[in-house]
Amino acid sequence: MFDWYRRCAYDGEQKKAFHRQARFALRALAKELRFPEVSYDLRSHRGGVAVSGEITLHHERVHIQVCQPATGADSGILIRTCEGRRDYDGGLNHLAPLSLLDRPAELAGYVRAVMSGDLSLISRMFGPLAHKWLACG
Repeated sequence: MFDWYRRCAYDGEQKKAFHRQARFALRALAKELRFPEVSYDLRSHRGGVAVSGEITLHHERVHIQVCQPATGADSGILIRTCEGRRDYDGGLNHLAPLSLLDRPAELAGYVRAVMSGDLSLISRMFGPLAHKWLACG
């Protein structure tokens, strides 16, 4: 299992591994969500030496981005609805822990809840943390 929390900042090899594993995990998530390959883009932006950069799965209806937050908070997966692959603003931000990248079925359930807009389902899945994350949106 990949260590999503080992810092990428100032570690080029770790950053390469982080991006490779995140792309792999996002492909697995897209498969779990039954997204046809033509319905999403998978992008990787390495950023500067002091950050992890971002790996993005941008579907027609949802935008999912993975990074290591500079604050050290366990909120490295950003999920928000969108209206097409040119919508970079999208809906409210919903955050999830990086560890969910190892559990694509569970992460897919969270993504489906965000896509449905059912905040009560999100609260049931993540309890009080969901309220904190939603407040950041």
